[in-house]
Amino acid sequence: MAVEHPVTAPSGDQTRIHNIGYRSYDGPRLGRAYARRSLYSQSLRGAYGLGRSVKSKVLPMLLFVVMCVPAAIMVAVAVATKANELPVDYTRYAIVMQAVISLYVASQAPQSVSRDLRFKTVPLYFSRPIETADYVRAKFAALASALFVLTAAPLLVLYIGALLAKLDFADQTKGFAQGLVSVALLSLLFAGLGLVIASVTPRRGFGIAAVIAVLTISYGAVSTLQAIAEAQNSTGSIPWIGLFSPVTLIDGVQSAFLGSTSAFPGGIGPSNGEGVVYVLVVLGLIAASYGLLMRRYRRVGL
Repeated sequence: MAVEHPVTAPSGDQTRIHNIGYRSYDGPRLGRAYARRSLYSQSLRGAYGLGRSVKSKVLPMLLFVVMCVPAAIMVAVAVATKANELPVDYTRYAIVMQAVISLYVASQAPQSVSRDLRFKTVPLYFSRPIETADYVRAKFAALASALFVLTAAPLLVLYIGALLAKLDFADQTKGFAQGLVSVALLSLLFAGLGLVIASVTPRRGFGIAAVIAVLTISYGAVSTLQAIAEAQNSTGSIPWIGLFSPVTLIDGVQSAFLGSTSAFPGGIGPSNGEGVVYVLVVLGLIAASYGLLMRRYRRVGL
């Protein structure tokens, strides 16, 4: 407690000396696990603008609404018309809405890491008690969790609507589970790629442009090449071309193993053997993204 010691001074002088009396802290040390959880929760909240300014909430919340509104409309139509099935399969919904997902990654991946690079606060994180691996895991997990919320929420709307429309419970539950597996893989892949690209530059604008370029331009280029291959009756090359875009990678995995109809030209998705290659590439890209982030932040934290 601060103790005040009045000092005799000339008349009219109100000078005082304040003895602050600092004391050492004897409470519990919360350690790395607590710091890692705190960084994860703050990064996850930040991905939706929570705890930040109103302006920061607009885009992520708007994209979340845009993701869910089409699902709600489909549910309303299915219930009103007493349809026998939903207009879109659970595994297809994220592919149809991939432009919205890419925009969300492009806006939030730089927000997650670019400010720390721009203001040179990364070394402060690593001073104590967390280490490089804790920082990378927390950021990776936070963005992947935010993406999973974004992509799984409309699937939940579809599932609830299907049950309200009295569609077959077993079929809908199976489709919903397959959709969750698909968007979980998509969330990990997109989060890893987005963070790697955003960590290259401290300038948020450059990070946004680079993420959009990688996710959308690669999809457009691959789709064009697949269409050309189909036009030239080179259908055997279509599944292999799909290995060069994150969106088509997820499409190939779910069409090979999750019972989804492929969005590839002519509906020519990968076979089970080719699907194994797709799975290995997806897992390899996720692992490579984590490794690149570790190398990047080991250098930054020096």
